[in-house]
Amino acid sequence: MKLIRTNLKDCFIIENSVFEDERGYFFEGFNQEKLEDLSGISFEPKQLNQSKSGYGVLRGLHFQLPAKSQAKLISCIEGEVLDVAVDLRKESESYKQYEAVKLNEKNKKSLFVPKGMAHGFLSLSKTAKLMYLVDEFYSPRHDYGIIYNDADINVDWGIDSEKIILSKKDSQLPTLKDIKLDF
Repeated sequence: MKLIRTNLKDCFIIENSVFEDERGYFFEGFNQEKLEDLSGISFEPKQLNQSKSGYGVLRGLHFQLPAKSQAKLISCIEGEVLDVAVDLRKESESYKQYEAVKLNEKNKKSLFVPKGMAHGFLSLSKTAKLMYLVDEFYSPRHDYGIIYNDADINVDWGIDSEKIILSKKDSQLPTLKDIKLDF
């Protein structure tokens, strides 16, 4: 396991050690002790989520409000996604900045997104399946998000906006300047 620091504090890419032979492959997708030793961050998952999306599906940018904020460890187990984290912590040096990384079944990388960040992803393949661990249970009351094309954040999703497929809920999310956050 190798940690790659990003421009966002406490957000990092994990390069997993993969062991392949004629039978297939094996890798350890999560090891709490190694993660803490390498990052200094304690991450204790409470829930495992999985999603399946077709090409152009964009999910996000989502987060849970404080009291139920979630840190996430995201992996793409089939296909490819552009995975994005946005720093919403006002006191952070990287406030309103984002990190984008391609996760796919070939590179077997993971992205760790700490509490206080929004998360979203865009499916770049015909089918993309994600699995992610979160350290807090889903809370509908604390579920929130910001619109994927917020001009103050200006995420480069890498495809034409006409090809992006959003849920009704995600298409109606507010901009960052239209909400009050306290991370």
